[in-house]
Amino acid sequence: MIIRSWLFVPGDSERKLAKGRDNPADALILDLEDSVSDDRQEIARGMVCDYLKAHPDRSRQQLWVRVNPLDTELSLPDLAAVMPGAPDGIVLPKVYSADDVNTMANYLSALEAREGLTPGSTRIHCVATETAASLLTFHTYLDGITDRLVAMTWGGEDLAAALGATDNRNPATGDYDDVYLMAKSLCLSTARAIEVQPVGVVYVDFRDLDGLQTECLRDRRAGFIGKIAIHPAQAEVINSAFTPAAEEVAHAQRVIDVFEQNPGLGTVGLDGKMLDMPHLKQARNVLAMAAQIKAQA
Repeated sequence: MIIRSWLFVPGDSERKLAKGRDNPADALILDLEDSVSDDRQEIARGMVCDYLKAHPDRSRQQLWVRVNPLDTELSLPDLAAVMPGAPDGIVLPKVYSADDVNTMANYLSALEAREGLTPGSTRIHCVATETAASLLTFHTYLDGITDRLVAMTWGGEDLAAALGATDNRNPATGDYDDVYLMAKSLCLSTARAIEVQPVGVVYVDFRDLDGLQTECLRDRRAGFIGKIAIHPAQAEVINSAFTPAAEEVAHAQRVIDVFEQNPGLGTVGLDGKMLDMPHLKQARNVLAMAAQIKAQA
């Protein structure tokens, strides 16, 4: 399943949890980490588990849970508390390397057995760049990563804090500084190398929906699929940006048609432009993405 929009919902807010179900987001991330204070962890765990149990039909909207980082004492209690609700997956923050993801996979195997859940049914979405060390360990994902890992995103805000930065943007251009662009590039290339979904980072200015759309389209052109939302209003913009438009689908079909009409040729002309095999692959990707999103509707 392609998940275009992943909306964070505080795990201890009854009002926001209730509203999340009506949101167009493809997936909700029920949050036990940053949006929940330490003194409300037990309350949030119970509310999230109850919410999961109350909504077993995930055909339109998946329900994921962001737990606390593995190097804290909160992470395992988070998992133990929410797994009775059979979340679709776990969002794992502040990883250091693929070892953390594989460790999470082992914990999930044990908890699935405890709860009588189908082995391997709980997937993992890792936030791959929130620690300084994580920028140096992307190569670890290339050898022996768990098949539970289905998505990978990067994080600019926590990474800035980890690096001791006061901001992650260039004040002259508004674009990310070089180290964050490196994090974005490493996340995208690693996700594609191991064939998991690369997910765009949060857009923190939640009032600027035009800016969000621009960044979504830029992410999609770069190769990302989907984006994380931090405000309910962002989900609809994200869904639209990551759904191929009718004109785009029609052009992709024309590219495929012209190659099929000229079998044996590696290069063909269309609308005054020369196309080769990468253009054909891109066109097929567009049609496949459009078909999968249509089937999910």
